[in-house]
Amino acid sequence: MTDEHTRAGVAAALAVGDRYGLPTDAPEVLHFKSNVLVRLGPVVARVPGTTRLARPSPVDWLARDVDLSRYLTERDVLVVSPTTDPPAGPHFADGLPVTLWHYTPHEPGHTLPPREVAISLARVHAALADYPGELPGLGPVRELRTLLDRHGHTMGGAAPRLYEELERVTAALPSDGARPLHGDAHRGNVIVTAAGPCWLDFEDTWRGPLGWDLGVLYADAGPAALDAYPAEVEPSSLEPFIALRRLFEVPWRFVIALRFPERRGEAEAALERYFSTSRAPRQGH
Repeated sequence: MTDEHTRAGVAAALAVGDRYGLPTDAPEVLHFKSNVLVRLGPVVARVPGTTRLARPSPVDWLARDVDLSRYLTERDVLVVSPTTDPPAGPHFADGLPVTLWHYTPHEPGHTLPPREVAISLARVHAALADYPGELPGLGPVRELRTLLDRHGHTMGGAAPRLYEELERVTAALPSDGARPLHGDAHRGNVIVTAAGPCWLDFEDTWRGPLGWDLGVLYADAGPAALDAYPAEVEPSSLEPFIALRRLFEVPWRFVIALRFPERRGEAEAALERYFSTSRAPRQGH
């Protein structure tokens, strides 16, 4: 808990906790990477961490997370739910947005079988289908452009090649079938509770093809997850989305290294690995 983003996140969480009379005498930092999660008794405060570097306005993502999670909670879908008393926010303290969530007892570190993850994700998708609110389009494509625009100069001269890759990968994406998505549907965003699989982290939600969520899940959990999802989906149809996900991870690692310089080597290795493999399937064409 020594880096400035974690310290600032904890301070903002405590300030909002004090404002609403939450117990702040023994805060517990549950997570400190993309977001800083601070448990204050029955409530968890969520504050941008590394996402402060990646996004020009993190509050928009946090507000989206609250809105989608509330919508799903009201429809009896098992998700980590935003608080109502005190209000979930976003609140502001020291210039940082803070959202408040019910602490959800779960089994830390337990990984669900792919089948359970896929079936529970399908429930989320079904409930989101009629979501009436505004959602961004081009979610990961737009965010990847932002990462390159803001931090391309830190990527060792690779930014022009990464821009070219983004155009190549984006051109292969289907343009139809847009629907509300989770946006980051890997097993790290679903926890094991007594009531069953419970999804969280809807801040990356966007309106796009189902293949994005299923591609992320397939890359993380393998064919068993895709087989269990209640829709006919050919693995080959997910290749453009998996390619986009692979590309997305490279600039994101450089952003992580801005906050944690000791991880710069990971970013450089990911960059080298990407360019050594990304063209391989096209050789011989």
